[in-house]
Amino acid sequence: MGMRVATFAASDRLLQAALKVQAKQAEATLQQASGQISDNYGGLGNKAGSVVSLQSSVSMSKSYAEAANTASTRVEAMYDAVDSIIDQITSMKATLSSFSATSSGTDELQVTAEEMLESLASLMNTQLGGRYLFAGSAVDRPPVDLDSLASATSPSSSDTGYYQGDDAVTSVKVSSEQTVSYGVTADNENFEKALRALSLVASGATDSDALTEASGLLDEAISGLATVQTRLSLNASALKTAISDQENYQDFAGDLATSLSGVDIAVVAARMSAYETQLQAAYAAIGNIASLKLSSYLS
Repeated sequence: MGMRVATFAASDRLLQAALKVQAKQAEATLQQASGQISDNYGGLGNKAGSVVSLQSSVSMSKSYAEAANTASTRVEAMYDAVDSIIDQITSMKATLSSFSATSSGTDELQVTAEEMLESLASLMNTQLGGRYLFAGSAVDRPPVDLDSLASATSPSSSDTGYYQGDDAVTSVKVSSEQTVSYGVTADNENFEKALRALSLVASGATDSDALTEASGLLDEAISGLATVQTRLSLNASALKTAISDQENYQDFAGDLATSLSGVDIAVVAARMSAYETQLQAAYAAIGNIASLKLSSYLS
């Protein structure tokens, strides 16, 4: 019977090398499946700190964008409420003009003014998400209380006694360096003029002087509220820009984090092919060594 050559040391070295290649192949397989260098930060080496920082900044950016989006929704609701107020007082202005021409229907006009007062108060007490939008920072209470609105008499004077909010300016932080102020409070002079005009008519003052004053106040309120809407539009635009900026940053930072933690699938595939070739060669060599016999050298 032939005698084997002492090949243990050579075989062991080849086997250890093969196992290392096999481990690299398994790692590459995971990378190819996940698209990531590693499933934990430890496997990213000196890139880990940068990836963590980028991911944290993306999370913060999403918080800013969400806050800006919430504020944008509120601004939109405020704009719609003001739009409805303008529509109603424009209608009342036309009614007053018609009344001046016909000089009839005093009781009906008074009732119309009373109903519109209630409607305007309801619009100024618009809520969204449990917050009163026209109350400044006093978001937990209705800003307009008609019980506190004194009956106007002609000639009238400005009176915001109905207002139950505060004069705080609502704002939202949309980035680490930018804060956007937005909105309007129900004690705005144009809201006040609209309520005072309706109060004049609702109080029964339908003489020529009172109606002329009420009509003039409504004109001023309509013009002023159009300006309020313009400001709200500018608020909405600023918030939209802030949201867009944050979303752009999220895309940029996310792509950068992916480039740091991700792998090139084509490169990984090439490495896996090379590993497969190395393994085949190593196992073939081990097989050849194991089959060697002393008789092969003595023949």
